[in-house]
Amino acid sequence: MYEKNFWNERYRDAGEQYLFGTEPNLFLAGHVDQFQPGSRALLVADGEGRNSVWLARQGLAVAALDISAIAVEKARRLALDHGVAVDLVVGDMIAADWPPKQLHDAFDWVIGIFIQFIGAEGRARQFAAMKQLTRPGGRILLQGYATAQLAFGTGGPKVVENLYTQALLRDAFSDWEIEELVEYEEDVTEGSAHSGRSALIGLLARKPTV
Repeated sequence: MYEKNFWNERYRDAGEQYLFGTEPNLFLAGHVDQFQPGSRALLVADGEGRNSVWLARQGLAVAALDISAIAVEKARRLALDHGVAVDLVVGDMIAADWPPKQLHDAFDWVIGIFIQFIGAEGRARQFAAMKQLTRPGGRILLQGYATAQLAFGTGGPKVVENLYTQALLRDAFSDWEIEELVEYEEDVTEGSAHSGRSALIGLLARKPTV
């Protein structure tokens, strides 16, 4: 479900609590040695800011986008609490006019953490936009749920069409260098929304330089 009112309601119902917690995603944090201070990073559908704020704390120049104004406001508070600057924007990552041309090829890192709220058609639009944003030689990092997640029921989409397989991601990034593609199970503790044993997929892919 990718609809502004739906997500505003979810984040509003969480009150002062952070629906997905305030600590970074483990797959993202596991690549800390690759995030060079001063690099430019954009996080799409970033929610309440746990991942963008963490990257800013590593010294990156970070921007983040989310469809929910309530989530973005909570992200602003989290950034303030940690004393870092994040360029936070309310926007729709699959809108026909996004990303604007001035952001094409602008980022060293484009990151999507659990952005599986749409099916195949919307996902193609998602990935195309993320590729446009990445500079030549830059990387996309994705963390998502694998199809086995339906059996766990510990978070994520309730329909198999929205979930990732290795074959799906290999096909989607066949024109890029896939540096890492892993499927695994892990105990996840990310607020009340993601909690328990989970079936996960992580991807790291580099954009060609020519």
